[in-house]
Amino acid sequence: MKLRTPFLVLPVLACAVVAGIAAAQPADEPIRPIQPAEVTRPAVVELGKKLFFDPRLSKSGFISCNSCHNLSLGGSDNLQTSIGHNWQRGPINSPTVLNSSMSLAQFWDGRAKDLKEQAGGPIANPGEMAFTHRLALDVIVSIPQYREEFARAFGAGPIDIDRVTEAIAAFEETLVTPNSRFDRWLSGDAGAISAQELAGYQLFKDIGCVRCHNGPAAGGTSFQKMGVVQAYVTTNPAEGRVGVTHDEFDRLRFKVPTLRNVELTYPYFHDGEATTLATAVETMGQLQLGNSFTPEENASIVAFLKSMTGDQPRFEMPLLPPSTPETPRPVPFS
Repeated sequence: MKLRTPFLVLPVLACAVVAGIAAAQPADEPIRPIQPAEVTRPAVVELGKKLFFDPRLSKSGFISCNSCHNLSLGGSDNLQTSIGHNWQRGPINSPTVLNSSMSLAQFWDGRAKDLKEQAGGPIANPGEMAFTHRLALDVIVSIPQYREEFARAFGAGPIDIDRVTEAIAAFEETLVTPNSRFDRWLSGDAGAISAQELAGYQLFKDIGCVRCHNGPAAGGTSFQKMGVVQAYVTTNPAEGRVGVTHDEFDRLRFKVPTLRNVELTYPYFHDGEATTLATAVETMGQLQLGNSFTPEENASIVAFLKSMTGDQPRFEMPLLPPSTPETPRPVPFS
């Protein structure tokens, strides 16, 4: 099925759109601007930042949260599927941690209700960080500076996995990417995006992509089947939300990924099969909408998607608290 609007008229359409809705309010659009993070508990956030980057929470002492959610790579790892303990290749593509606080749940299958619940999973997963919560806590408690920082962040009380994951989640909640060119356009700056990018956004709305990719994160707010019009063929073992609900209806239903910073988070899909954004756009058009794009139409949508790259998190790398002779030694890869 071809789009009704030929690409040759899209520049004209874009100019009309610029003239007609340049002053539109964000509430008028299905995608809304991202707001900067408000830090209300700086001590908890700073503690969570150190834990996020600390590889001593893994069995090998080599893997941290940042290994798979690299903040210099758009919050992902740019691998088809992530690599965990002992060089094990995981079964699924690493979703970005940026703007993840805006998702209705965490992981592709939504098995964690929030960032706090998600943060404890990889630590104890034998294919990821391969530790246990108990041993990770033993490492943290053995380090005097961590004991001081937990007391400063949370007050009196034990250092437990609940506080560890709360701190990591508090830091991850600050990892938002406001001020993209598209956000500036949404806020009234008519010159913030090009005619091609605006034409791509109009196509994106007209063909129905916004039914799933909406809200501030342009995704993350629903679970959808991969392959609505055509079946999606893959050798990847991930089954989707059915593993959580045990309802056959949820087979191959995954959380809709955010499209924020999507140009940075290649490869795409839960199996990492789409290596380029152009391929991902074409595949989604065919599988989800029964739509076949011309090269020019595809390029205009890709241009629009790139306009949603926002300001990346900027901060000084944390100086991790030093180990002590009492700190349990990691078990290196065999």
